[in-house]
Amino acid sequence: MGSIPLQRETTFSATNMPDHPHGGPNVVRTSLPGNPLAPAAARRFLRAAFADWTEQELPQAAALGDRLADDAVVVLSELVTNAVVHAGTSVELLCRLDEATPDGVPAALVVEVTDHHPARAVRNDRGSRTPETPEYGRGLRLVASLAESWGVTYRPGTKTVWARLPVDEVAATPADPGVHSAVRALERGLRAAELLPPEARNPPHDRDWINRGALSFLAEASDLLGGQLDEDMVAALVGQLLVPRLADWCAVWFYDEEGRGLPGTADHDLRAAGPMPLPRLARVWHMRESRTEELRRILEKEPPRLPESVRTGAVPVPWPFETRGGCAPDDSGAALAYPLSAGGRTLGILLIGRAGLPRFPDEITGLVEDFSRRVALAVSAARRYTRQATISRILQRGLLPTAIAEIPGMKSALVYEPKEQGGPGGDFYDVFPAGDGRWCFALGDVQGKGPEAAVVIGLVRPWLRLLAREGYPVSQVLDRLNRLLLDDATEAADSAARALAAAGGQGIPPEGTSSRFLSILYGELTPAEDGSGVVCTLASAGHPLPLLMRPGGEIVAAAAPQVLLGVVDDPDYTSETFEMLIGDTLLCVTDGVTERRCGHRQFDDGDGLAHALAGCAGLTAPLLAERIRRLVHAFADSPPDDDLALLVLQAH
Repeated sequence: MGSIPLQRETTFSATNMPDHPHGGPNVVRTSLPGNPLAPAAARRFLRAAFADWTEQELPQAAALGDRLADDAVVVLSELVTNAVVHAGTSVELLCRLDEATPDGVPAALVVEVTDHHPARAVRNDRGSRTPETPEYGRGLRLVASLAESWGVTYRPGTKTVWARLPVDEVAATPADPGVHSAVRALERGLRAAELLPPEARNPPHDRDWINRGALSFLAEASDLLGGQLDEDMVAALVGQLLVPRLADWCAVWFYDEEGRGLPGTADHDLRAAGPMPLPRLARVWHMRESRTEELRRILEKEPPRLPESVRTGAVPVPWPFETRGGCAPDDSGAALAYPLSAGGRTLGILLIGRAGLPRFPDEITGLVEDFSRRVALAVSAARRYTRQATISRILQRGLLPTAIAEIPGMKSALVYEPKEQGGPGGDFYDVFPAGDGRWCFALGDVQGKGPEAAVVIGLVRPWLRLLAREGYPVSQVLDRLNRLLLDDATEAADSAARALAAAGGQGIPPEGTSSRFLSILYGELTPAEDGSGVVCTLASAGHPLPLLMRPGGEIVAAAAPQVLLGVVDDPDYTSETFEMLIGDTLLCVTDGVTERRCGHRQFDDGDGLAHALAGCAGLTAPLLAERIRRLVHAFADSPPDDDLALLVLQAH
């Protein structure tokens, strides 16, 4: 793009910042969370603002055109990326249209991005940096090249980076909200680059527009690819993005996860016949759908052969279609293969082709190379997600029972919804026979989530079963579990301290030194000798109290509150014993139910759980569990932000 004058980067005070109105039809605002999806949301916000201004027929809106929209989208995307990536906070956006002033200041579009981390200044002093210096403000050179002026304004507690883009009323063209104009310009310019000789190709003005269209294309492609969690979906998107925009057809191959057959590995030899697997042809896409299967059959015979030294860039490969006398549309053309490399590994191959050209122009070759890097990153991220999801499912199967035991004289129902679907949550449950005509149940909630919670559940649940089957009463089971957690935490702290001492007190964080807290509701059920019901003995350690509902609708707490497990050395737990007669229902929940939030209110405020249970009188255990689950979900519009588990036990 060439050098950008650095004198445009200036720290402005509030007095020389563009006027900041309080509001009006020409001003739109929004807030975005500080996550990787913020730039895409900012682009959608700006395009919606353009559409609204045009619909409202504001005086300035008549000058809005595709060129301004494309430039503004790129500028806003870079500013938001800078704020989110480098400041790490949520951002506030403001976009407004300024009219031309009598003293000659032209009409302009002003965009502002405000974050709440003012201690970090925007920097562009590349010459004074060392490799260890953090890079702040990456992409702001692009902002400087597109904006008439830009700067940084500091206010108490905030930092605002703004840019002013002039409105060119003469060059303005009507905006088309249905088609991305930058991509249209990109397509038009690339086609010209293919058909015209070098000296007759795009003039500088059009080439500049093409470059901006390429940036916008890559930015939006990154958003689409980055949101995919399956590598086959990534391959499908590749075809939709490239064909027919940049190629007549394309294909994507993926190597397997183990890396066998990858360039640069010891067992790689695409030329050798043998058991070594070839890459998998994941997707084939042709602009004429009727030719897709033919192309697939041709490409399935053999993937492109790339030199081992090539990890990036385009490699010309033979045209796959057979010559048929020069009369067929696919008789000849150019084909390029790109290795899909990320993290030092080649994950696959991208192949593109276009008929009727002896070679791809440099404009397409470079653009697809940039695009292929983004594809490789998306594939790598999808594979990491798949590996993590697989590990989580295995952990889930190992940490939770595969089925709930049938208890004589009882009907039971369970709802278990971890916050991270498919992953190990902090809640756990168990219902199992303990021998001698006893059945035990537990509902627990471990401090923390993910692997840390899985470690605690992996300790507690087997010990819980072992102690119950050894005949320990309810209160003593909790006493021993408490001691187990305290001893484990002590051993972890001692191990961390020894590692820290061995390292001279530096370099190793004291991980594992925190206590492992656990709330649990644990009970034992024994059928009454006269068959009138079930005798229940239970204790609650730092857990939401269970509710017992009698057939007449009376609801009482079935246990007394006691301290969490893993907090104190000798809590001396006690238990409650009562008889559940036919028709009695015991509801046990975790705090994902009671603490479900809607604004400042929680689901259990004002005995909300008891009121919900009272409304379920007469329902069977499965229907009652489902009713409570629906009420919890309906309590707020947003999805639950914690694991959710509830167990219903009903005497019959």
